Amino acid sequence: MKNRINDQLTLPCSAIIKNRLGKSAMSENMATRDYKCNAELVELYRRWSAGGAGLLITGNVMIDASALGEPSNVVMEKNKQDPFLKKWAQAGSQYDTHIWVQLNHPGKQSPKFLSKKPVAPSAIELNAPLNRMFNRPKELSETEIFDLIERFGTAAKMSKEAGFTGVQIHGAHGYLISQFLSPIHNQRHDKWGGSLENRMRFPVEVYHRIRSYVGPQFPVSIKLNSADFQRGGFTEDESIEVARTLSELGMDLIEISGGSYEAPEMMGVSKKKSTREREAYFLDYCEKIRMTVKTPLMLTGGFRTLKGMEETLESGACDMIGLGRSLAINPEFPNQLLSGSNIQSEVVPLTTGSKMLDQLVPLEITWYTEQLHRMGKGLDPKPNLGAKTSIVHTLFSLGIKNLKRVRG
Repeated sequence: MKNRINDQLTLPCSAIIKNRLGKSAMSENMATRDYKCNAELVELYRRWSAGGAGLLITGNVMIDASALGEPSNVVMEKNKQDPFLKKWAQAGSQYDTHIWVQLNHPGKQSPKFLSKKPVAPSAIELNAPLNRMFNRPKELSETEIFDLIERFGTAAKMSKEAGFTGVQIHGAHGYLISQFLSPIHNQRHDKWGGSLENRMRFPVEVYHRIRSYVGPQFPVSIKLNSADFQRGGFTEDESIEVARTLSELGMDLIEISGGSYEAPEMMGVSKKKSTREREAYFLDYCEKIRMTVKTPLMLTGGFRTLKGMEETLESGACDMIGLGRSLAINPEFPNQLLSGSNIQSEVVPLTTGSKMLDQLVPLEITWYTEQLHRMGKGLDPKPNLGAKTSIVHTLFSLGIKNLKRVRG
């Protein structure tokens, strides 16, 4: 019997994804010194395209070079040419694969060494101990808000012109759009804050501007938090209402995730055993939103086996399975699943052995990012790479890159 993951998916815009497996965004942090694409990104996505997933979503492409999440993000800005963008798109769209650019702005989640004065909906700093690593932000003026909306639209236009087959708005994980949606981080008293209608105005306007640039037949999606998992924050009920609004506007795919730097639920580190056994971290929420939203849903976080994926698709809770870290250590994982192989993801919790160090260093990001860098260089991933070794490599790399930027 044919597995559900092999089925095609037709989006509202009429684009067809060849199967139900999507590579969720992981920040590659591999750009050049001037924030452009390069041969390593091309090689990484060539390998993932050959790996069999129907959809590849790039990691963190920023819309403003003065607002970076990591020191080596790719940036798309008006009047800035990047000859490797087309090569990146071509590499990722081989084998009839969709490749979508994830467009993002970090807001206040831009580290101190990158942003002396980051921007956010309100001038509220991140909670301790993260306030040691991120500066207190400046509240955005309305003029700046409109400029950011335009930047999202311009980057989407550039993505389409380069040959990418869609875009994803990053509205999750505590970045700028997530900050606008959160009543903790957005305490404005104008039309951009207060009620949920006002707090969702920014992502709604971003969607409208993008759609005006790319037209009705180009896939536009959003990654949305199921909740912030913080007291007084963005709730499940609010998330469902935002998803319903965006669905009615014509969003083509909604990817479900959750959490932020302050509450990293997307990593699954605090999930109950019963939740881990169901595999999908946000399945309960997805089942709720399915009753309200017609837009295809992609559920990301926790999937490890073909059985778990098939059961979720068969239930109708979601339409696509999102895979992230599994593809960082096994780029052939989709092909193996599609063949019906009873393979299991090799993803396991990471630790340095020091609770304090684990809290200070985003190990689940740095360790997997190093695996991506290996593939970009034409090497195989190294699943047995030590956690502490990964931290040393990352700190050394960041130090060298930032020294070069100062000298340059």
